[in-house]
Amino acid sequence: MKLRSVGIRKGNLAIVTVIALMAVCFVVFQSADIFAATAKEIDVSVDVALKNFHKNVNGGKEFLKAAKGVLVFPGVFKAGIGIGGEYGEGALRIGGKTVDYYSTAAGSIGFQLGAQKKTIILVFMQQDALKKFRASSGWEAGVDGSVALVTVGAGGSIDTTNIKDPIVAFVLSQKGLMYNLTL
Repeated sequence: MKLRSVGIRKGNLAIVTVIALMAVCFVVFQSADIFAATAKEIDVSVDVALKNFHKNVNGGKEFLKAAKGVLVFPGVFKAGIGIGGEYGEGALRIGGKTVDYYSTAAGSIGFQLGAQKKTIILVFMQQDALKKFRASSGWEAGVDGSVALVTVGAGGSIDTTNIKDPIVAFVLSQKGLMYNLTL
């Protein structure tokens, strides 16, 4: 038996690469349940994320006390080379107790290269916003609810008197290098 090599022309290489990356993203998002963390693992990670939030954000503890609910994704992983994907698991807490578990997933196409891990904390300041979130399936920030994004660096502080939005989001602990301009 004689083996022949099959070559890919340069023009087709980009198409093959895109299709391969799309297939990988599809498999990862479809098999997310297989790799899902247990409730206990998620709760422990949420505890650590909230402890870091309290420690690194001046006024953070008091701010969270005023919340009607807090959705914490302690580890959202994002990676991309032209085509990107993002996934994380978290828990919704009301009155300091976990009431439900959630996952977040997104895909993007555009100029991007790299990987990063971040913590996302969504704080529901109004009961109506929390109720709408819990009643929905497939909720999307900016579409299903107005979200104010607050970026906080190490040792940062928040002014709770200026935040009047129904939902406030914090993105913390970004590690890794990600350069992106996505569509």
